[in-house]
Amino acid sequence: MKDLYRIFEKCRKNDRRAQKMLFDLYRARIMGICRRYTANREEAEDVFQEAFVKIFKGISSVEEYLYLERWMIRTSINTSINYYHRNKRHHDYLGVDTVENFTEKESDIVAQLDNSTLLELINELPDRYRMVFNLYVIEGYKHREIALMLDITENTSKSQLSRAKVMLKEKLQLLGIDKFEKYG
Repeated sequence: MKDLYRIFEKCRKNDRRAQKMLFDLYRARIMGICRRYTANREEAEDVFQEAFVKIFKGISSVEEYLYLERWMIRTSINTSINYYHRNKRHHDYLGVDTVENFTEKESDIVAQLDNSTLLELINELPDRYRMVFNLYVIEGYKHREIALMLDITENTSKSQLSRAKVMLKEKLQLLGIDKFEKYG
C-alpha cells in the first residue's frame, strides 16, 4: 500500500520512473480489459497504449490513491468503448429476447475453462455482443448504463446479451460441454 501511494504521488508529478513502475504493476490487468473489448490483439494494443496515455495525463485528477485502480479500469473501459465507436461497423438492429443471468451450473462451467479459452470464446462474438457481455457480466453494469455508453436502447442491450449467451453456449457445446453439465 505504501509503495502504491509513493508511486501514485510521483506519477502525479510526471516522474518517468514511477510511471514505468505503475505501468509494470497494471500492464496485465489493463491489457486484459482492452483485449476483452476489442476484436483482436492489434486493436487491443492500440487501445492499451491510448489508455495508458490517458492514465498518465489524467492521473493528477485522481484525488486519492485508493481510487487509482478503479479509475484506471474505468479509463481503460471508456477508451475501449470510444475506440469501438470510432471504428464500429454497421450492425443490423436486433430484436428483444428474454434475458436471464447465467445459472449456477453455467457459471460453474465458465469457471472450469481457463482464461485464455474463455477470452477466445468471448472474442469470437460479434463486436456489439462482446461489448454488452463484458459490460454486463464481467464489469457488472446495468442495461441502462450500457445503453448510455454504447448509444443503444436498454432493450437492445438485453437482446444482445441474450444472443451473446446463446452463442457462447453453442461454442461451449462445440467444445464438448453439452447441456452445461459439469465435465471431467
